[in-house]
Amino acid sequence: MKKILVIHGPNLDLLGKREPEVYGKTTLAKINQELEKIAKAKKVSLKIVQSNHEGEIVDLIGKNKEKFDALLINPAAYTHTSVAIRDAIAACGIPTVEVHLSNIYSREEFRHNSLIAAVAKGQIAGFGINSYILGLEAAISLVTKT
Repeated sequence: MKKILVIHGPNLDLLGKREPEVYGKTTLAKINQELEKIAKAKKVSLKIVQSNHEGEIVDLIGKNKEKFDALLINPAAYTHTSVAIRDAIAACGIPTVEVHLSNIYSREEFRHNSLIAAVAKGQIAGFGINSYILGLEAAISLVTKT
């Protein structure tokens, strides 16, 4: 069975309450529930983690590179600031899909630059919970190609 690591970055544990006009009212628990439902139907396994700590995210990527076939990540604010997460993704070599609930390119200018995009297979942004759903579908297609 193919395995996908899902990492939710900082402040995503506040979804549903945090700036609902930007991020919507869907909670992280609901997103995870939807991802698990899709994974079960597609016969893939997920490990889902949320962390507010950059080093913990770097460790998760590095320590799990041999255990997972793909990475689905919403680096949140670290998208724009973390060379360490970018380098961990590049070093691990597993196919990565970057997702964002909001359209980072229609927000503040400092959010327009993703350090992660260059080391990801692709990026999906601006579709709320559907960014995650589309991202998971993309990650599954990357690891199930024959």
